[in-house]
Amino acid sequence: MRLMIILGAISALMAVIFGALAAHGLDGVLGERALESFKTAVQYQMYHSLAVLLVIALPQLHARLARLASVCFLSGIVLFSGSIYLLTLAGLSWLGPVTPVGGGIMIVGWLLVIVATIKGARNV
Repeated sequence: MRLMIILGAISALMAVIFGALAAHGLDGVLGERALESFKTAVQYQMYHSLAVLLVIALPQLHARLARLASVCFLSGIVLFSGSIYLLTLAGLSWLGPVTPVGGGIMIVGWLLVIVATIKGARNV
């Protein structure tokens, strides 16, 4: 649980840094479409970083499923947001197919939150 809190907080911190980069350092460097994609990656990273922290903290959730949901959110951040960052900043177009895989993993994370809620209280 402690590791997930640390990783969620690091990811949120990085989202703030990348958001500042998008707002102040990439305007004029990236085209409008690439900058919008970068900002979308930042938003999804922040939403899912906060989701990691929330899911881990909710005592109503089944513990193992909550941890698995958090792993899905963190993996999704790396694949979804990470691939967009590399696509926009480094032009690594071969990473394009990775982005929807990351989004799919985030979706699985939300499904796990639903199941963790249905299964109920933590087995701590």
